[in-house]
Amino acid sequence: MKFRLSIKYILLTVVLFLVEVLIARYGSGFLRHFIGDVLVVILIYAAIRSFLESKNVLLLILGIFVFACTIEGLQLFDLPKILGIEDNKVASIVLGNTFDWMDILAYALGCISIISMERFLTNVRNR
Repeated sequence: MKFRLSIKYILLTVVLFLVEVLIARYGSGFLRHFIGDVLVVILIYAAIRSFLESKNVLLLILGIFVFACTIEGLQLFDLPKILGIEDNKVASIVLGNTFDWMDILAYALGCISIISMERFLTNVRNR
């Protein structure tokens, strides 16, 4: 990976962040609990790609998936309480407080979406 500023990924990061805020604020049910989790891994990917150019996109995506699954797994142990930040609303939202296998599925679908998007964009560029 090398440092390289990418305006398109910065814009994507901002848009996805705003969508996530709207979902957190006004969304409910499937939209908030599943689609929000699909989008969060795409948001993390876009944020990283805003500043880093990756020759191995699959490795980056795998790293993001492992990171997301690690955070999800830590929810089994009530991480905010262990860290003494359970009263911090932002930390509770970011770290979560309930483990759910459907979240892992959402992260996987988000990562698959990134791979599909990158392959599509590569094919368009190579035409």
